[in-house]
Amino acid sequence: GKKLGYTFNNRNFHNVSLGQGQEVVAEQALDLAAQEGHWVILQNIHLVAKWLSTLEKKLEQHSEGSHQDFRVFMSAEPAPSSDSHIIPQGILENSIKITNEPPTGMHANLHKALDNFTQDTLEMCSRESEFKSILFALCYFHAVVAERQKFGPQGWNRSYPFNTGDLTISVNVLYNYLEASSKVPYDDLRYLFGEIMYGGHITDDWDRRLCKTYLEEFIKPEMLEGELLLAPGFPLPGNMDYNGYHQYIDDTLPPESPYLYGLHSNAEIGFLTQTSEKLFRILLEMQPRDASVGEGGVVTREETVKTLLEEMLEKLADEFNITELMAKVEERTPYIVVAFQECEHMNILTGEIKRSLQELDLGLKGELTMTSDMENLQNSLFLDMVPESWIRKAYPSTASLGTWFADLLNRIKELEAWTRDFSLPSTVWLAGFFNPQSFLTAIMQSTARKNQWPLDKMTLQCDVTKKNREEFASPPREGAYIHGLFMEGARWDTQSGIITDARLKELTPTMPVIFIKAIPTDKQDVRGMYPCPVYKTRQRGPTYVWTFNLKTREKPSKWVLAGVALLLQI
Repeated sequence: GKKLGYTFNNRNFHNVSLGQGQEVVAEQALDLAAQEGHWVILQNIHLVAKWLSTLEKKLEQHSEGSHQDFRVFMSAEPAPSSDSHIIPQGILENSIKITNEPPTGMHANLHKALDNFTQDTLEMCSRESEFKSILFALCYFHAVVAERQKFGPQGWNRSYPFNTGDLTISVNVLYNYLEASSKVPYDDLRYLFGEIMYGGHITDDWDRRLCKTYLEEFIKPEMLEGELLLAPGFPLPGNMDYNGYHQYIDDTLPPESPYLYGLHSNAEIGFLTQTSEKLFRILLEMQPRDASVGEGGVVTREETVKTLLEEMLEKLADEFNITELMAKVEERTPYIVVAFQECEHMNILTGEIKRSLQELDLGLKGELTMTSDMENLQNSLFLDMVPESWIRKAYPSTASLGTWFADLLNRIKELEAWTRDFSLPSTVWLAGFFNPQSFLTAIMQSTARKNQWPLDKMTLQCDVTKKNREEFASPPREGAYIHGLFMEGARWDTQSGIITDARLKELTPTMPVIFIKAIPTDKQDVRGMYPCPVYKTRQRGPTYVWTFNLKTREKPSKWVLAGVALLLQI
């Protein structure tokens, strides 16, 4: 612009910030500029949704016959979601688009975090070396928590709007606390950063634990003795000036990898796989839905659906006859109560599956008018997706329809075996329950009854055995053996009986059978244990089931940062 003689204070340059009734001013500027060959900048066009069609017409009108030097620049904020895209297609198609994406990767994020400060910031505190060390550690912490979101649920259970305000306010708090106290109040600082500044955004207890653990690793007395590693191969820098820190990042920070976040490199494989699966799913959904027969008599969409539908109806067993089952039991033990609840849930689900499939069958035969629900069901069956009305009555799952249905038949088989004589299976498939919590609670209830212990003073102890399910012939005298769990973020070393680093490309190794029994809370051993969350699926978050204490020789904080969890299904 300068080269051509256009500068901000030049009268050939019209700068209009929209949003405060400036639309008329903008229109006048466009008319004048088109005639005289001026430049116009329209800022924040997203704030004037109703005026955008007028703007589109105006630009179209001036696209012919206007001065050859006439240019229009427009800026807008990105829309929060795809249904709030308001900029007309005509404007988008006829313009050169430039986007300013937030930086990705630790390298860019760490520089960006440091960019919020200056040499003056670094010199403002009388406790210079402590202030600089903690400020740099905070910048690293800020970059890590913001960028960790890209790893999905293994990064954070939920996504949070961490922003630069959190960082700058934390640095102000740091300055005030250091000026006011003779010793560095590490505990107070960590509490303020982890529970209030950043923690204020966090709504999930496991995410709060993660945030707290990062701060315990990054901000502690050892940081002033030059022994602190922010990541493998990246020690906290010593006393430098502002440009020195930027240079240090360029020279010392290892290349981008999950290790910079405390995660195992498998985390990246998982996240990239899920991203590409999502992309393919969207592409599949965008395929044209043509019901006609293609060249060479290709099977139609309806025929595919009909075959699948008949197959499913044939494989679904009869509902559980609960009245009949109740007549078989003398005493309603906690386990038997769980079995009945599971049968009821299963009847509701299979009932809905049968009802909707039979209805669709009549629709396809032309005996019923097709409704939008039936259309949706047909589309789901064709795209190998679990239909919406089934999901509502089922358990959380990330599986495609084929896998999901096979899994459903297995769940029914397990329930049939259990309700045949109501004796506890030798090893229980915990993932097979609608409500795994109720089964784990039943273990505590039956032990409490047997030993006359108060239920609220009990906890579950989790001993990982060295065997697989085939090696068990009968259930334990007390408690239960459970099988079919997977570990994400690390693996279980069966020989040593501890958590250890995952092997590359083994994303969710299987756990051996686990012996779960109830013990009085005051008897539980918490030393050398990692409190490991158990989730139903890889979505984690709301699918939380329980916490199992697992033995570890390494510091539990390592597994917290690695996002280690047990999953009931993968």
